[in-house]
Amino acid sequence: MKMKIALAALTALGLFAGAANAQVEKPKLELGVGGKPLLYYLPLTIAETKGYFKAEGLDVTINDFGGGAKSLQAIQGGSVDVVTGAYEHTIRMQVKNEPLIAVLELGRFPGIVLMVKNSLKDKVKTPADLKGLKIGVTAPGSSTNFFANYLIAKAGGNPKDTAYIGVGGGAGAVAAMMKGEIDGMSNLDPVISKIEAEKLGYVLADSRTEAGTKAIFGGSNPAAVLYLKPDFVEKNPKTTQALVNALYKALDFIAKATPDDIAGAVPEAYYLGDKPLYLQAVKASMETYSRTGIISEDGMKSAHDMLKQFDPEIASANVDLSKTFTDRFVKAVKK
Repeated sequence: MKMKIALAALTALGLFAGAANAQVEKPKLELGVGGKPLLYYLPLTIAETKGYFKAEGLDVTINDFGGGAKSLQAIQGGSVDVVTGAYEHTIRMQVKNEPLIAVLELGRFPGIVLMVKNSLKDKVKTPADLKGLKIGVTAPGSSTNFFANYLIAKAGGNPKDTAYIGVGGGAGAVAAMMKGEIDGMSNLDPVISKIEAEKLGYVLADSRTEAGTKAIFGGSNPAAVLYLKPDFVEKNPKTTQALVNALYKALDFIAKATPDDIAGAVPEAYYLGDKPLYLQAVKASMETYSRTGIISEDGMKSAHDMLKQFDPEIASANVDLSKTFTDRFVKAVKK
């Protein structure tokens, strides 16, 4: 009798999994990300390790690139179906007539920090003083690059006078700072917390908190999102909904979790060899994650204003921000 019940249960599970797969148009997906171990992309890792994608009938292969610009190139080239990346790319690509649309906000604040090595403390007082220096970013053309560009332009400098070096978002980024290969860095946690702990640099701007973000941008500024090509959304609405469902569950987990819970849900390699430091970085970044999954109109405008500050092409373009994000799928999530 017990054997029959067990077999029946297994059959039911199999049917459930089959039904889940039947609901989505494209169960096997390639997803691009630029620097997966960064806390900027924590919801993605949580969705993966907690099995939220599989529960939605999805088999997601995650392709981790050196930075957001490279994952953007991957979706443009067709080697990935979807991307978790910076919201700003949806604005930039609309201007270039290669539209992308965000369907879920993962981060409500950028969480990016601009740091400079200690030996330059007397020389570099504002971002405009970065002229002629080498600044490490996850990848040229990524959100960390935009952040530095904006700060330099806002301070009265010219972003083109600064050299940007791609250092990724892991141990290699820390090593570049330690070896003196760069003069400063625009990056995210846990890289930033590691550099702070090693006393390698000082902070010029910090967007890990609401107060810090408002001081820099004057308000909210959306960060990581899930973005896709509009035609993918049109052809695969159930698949898109399943992706949003899984990542929304991850946001819900993060909202209720302790730093220890989060550390226990990510690979140990994310700790950069120092678990207590990783826990500290998690604690410092908790404010950055979206509470609703929805980008506010003010947030979209803030991101647009940031790009206009240093990008003449965007400043002169007629951008329709309503086409850069849809809340349709977030509102359909069963909470």
